[in-house]
Amino acid sequence: MSTWFITGCSTGLGRALAQAVLAGGHNAVVTARDTANVRDLADAHPGTALALPLDVTDHQQVTAAVAAAEERFGAIDVLVNNAGYGYRAAVEEAGADDVRELFATNFFGAVDMIKAVLPGMRARRSGVIANISSIGARISPAGSGYYSATKAALEGMTASLRKETAPLGITAMVVEPGGFRTDFAGRSLRQSRTAIADYAGTAGKRRKENDSAHGTQPGDPAKAAQALIAAVEAPEPPFLLLLGDNAVDGYRAVEQAQRTELDAWERTSRSTGFVS
Repeated sequence: MSTWFITGCSTGLGRALAQAVLAGGHNAVVTARDTANVRDLADAHPGTALALPLDVTDHQQVTAAVAAAEERFGAIDVLVNNAGYGYRAAVEEAGADDVRELFATNFFGAVDMIKAVLPGMRARRSGVIANISSIGARISPAGSGYYSATKAALEGMTASLRKETAPLGITAMVVEPGGFRTDFAGRSLRQSRTAIADYAGTAGKRRKENDSAHGTQPGDPAKAAQALIAAVEAPEPPFLLLLGDNAVDGYRAVEQAQRTELDAWERTSRSTGFVS
């Protein structure tokens, strides 16, 4: 039995993961800004579930939640940084306050959680940190520049974290889901308050009023949860776990395009050194 600490369990992948972890007989700290949204999980598993209020942008709540989890279960074996939300706007359209709030949740909130659990994991020389990113970090759709930036920042940090903590017995990994049938494109999605007409054909197509994807995404959150558990429990968890056909297809398309461009510009790239 291991203890999982999962942020953002109200809906979507976080909730599906919490259900799967608890069904597997593990302990789960299920968190949400409003614990009423996860109370049913705790009630259904009174011995193994702990529901806690958590806004990952509130440092005091972060430290209090980690302390409560460690007091209840003794240790946190797996941290899953899932809390976050989507934001759509052309780069020029976005409000500065919106962008700061987005980074505070999607990136800095995850960093705060990581720093809170690492002392315990270092002391035990074991643990897994799984950071939920998005295929958006790789394909960077028009209209999702700032959201993609938060996830790209999360991935860059995780890559360094993995190298820093591997000698200590701690694994850091990134999870890149594609489109899953969650509330991400519905209630959880925000966008700029203003729209600029010149971007109607690019970023504008992804605004909520023009997007019909919600409720039709191909991914099953329950299956994603099982895939994530399998990766975490593997003898050698991957650095990057892609989830969904469109995530794999998107990754391969970007990889091929980048390789083609790299080859085309390789001579220019290599021409920049001093000639001895």
